[in-house]
Amino acid sequence: MTRHQKRSGARNTAVTLLVALGTLAGATPAVAAPGPAATWTTVAAGVAYRQYDLRAAAGTAHAHVLSVDLANTRVRLGLLYPGAVASRAAVSSLANSQKAVAGINGDFFDISETQHPGVAATGASVGPAIADGKVLKGAVPNAQRFGPALPPGTGTGAVVGVGTDGRARLDTLTLNGTYSTLGRQLPLGGVNQYALPENSVGAFTSDWGSVSRRRATCGTDTERAAPCSTRTYEVTLRSGRVVSASTTPGRGSIAAGTTVLVGREAGAQRLQQLVRDQPVTVRYGLTSAAGRAYGFAVGGYPILSGARPRAGLDDSVPAVRTAVGIASGGKRLFLFSLDGATAYRRGLTIAEVATALKNLGASEGFSLDGGGSSTLVARPAGSAGVTVRNHPSDGSERPVSNGIGVFTR
Repeated sequence: MTRHQKRSGARNTAVTLLVALGTLAGATPAVAAPGPAATWTTVAAGVAYRQYDLRAAAGTAHAHVLSVDLANTRVRLGLLYPGAVASRAAVSSLANSQKAVAGINGDFFDISETQHPGVAATGASVGPAIADGKVLKGAVPNAQRFGPALPPGTGTGAVVGVGTDGRARLDTLTLNGTYSTLGRQLPLGGVNQYALPENSVGAFTSDWGSVSRRRATCGTDTERAAPCSTRTYEVTLRSGRVVSASTTPGRGSIAAGTTVLVGREAGAQRLQQLVRDQPVTVRYGLTSAAGRAYGFAVGGYPILSGARPRAGLDDSVPAVRTAVGIASGGKRLFLFSLDGATAYRRGLTIAEVATALKNLGASEGFSLDGGGSSTLVARPAGSAGVTVRNHPSDGSERPVSNGIGVFTR
């Protein structure tokens, strides 16, 4: 299969699904379940792909779906990312470099900083991220999120992940971190995050990358566009001891075994009390609301719960979107991405996406980044690398902060 599907081929292999929209304002769209004409093509053992049309309120949308069988012990999910939190790459490049057989784009990310002159966008994702059981980052404050408004009752700590028991779940992960010195234990407000809560101290490690840490001190707990803090302080720890300090956040790669603490407002004042060679111990982890341990997790927001679309989902703004559906008690996933070609670019509302996931058989659903980021890749039979199966709406792949990779042994 070529990188971009020929329109005629898509028509021949697609099935038209009708979306019956309620006549009353706010009525939940009812989407017909995919029929047998929407045939699956095997990508690898336990992994299949198909595409089909969805007729929605804004016109015809075209869906690309991967079905992933986690009951197959040779199949697993993992985080696709460029090796640094504050970095971006195309989904196909990430999948090929990590030898995934398929994948989709992941979390929303810091793509623009026009509100903060002189501050570059970091490319870092919004929510928590775990790769191979390792915590890469925590979630930014809700008000500092980049992306559409969250549905009621959700926050930036929401994730979809696969637990150490091999089952996929929706969950909320909260940062639990401290830095301790001379008998005092103080809280961490963030780890490798592009935004820190006001008056807090955040930790940056070698997982962050080389991008400036200044963005972490911009905005407030209530306004993303608020100015950068004028009261900042940074302390560098090496082998658990203070080796240097600065009044402004720095940039450049952080060596393994080195941690940089960045403080703003009252957090900056606390860091100023540290002196050279003072011992400081930094510890952190992500605490699951469900009490689970995860080998993989990525941020976004929930849209389907107990096979019912969540209350308050937007049903008026269509867009190209990416989402995840969970079925069979967490042993099957549907990785769902819409096509961004001109004929389909209006897409679906988030309420329509939730219903489409339900009709695939999902009981839980989770929205990821969309628009120009929406990308689904899969390895054609006999190929050593993946190809892009949808048409990204930017005309080519947009570099993204992370994604979900499908791996087989």
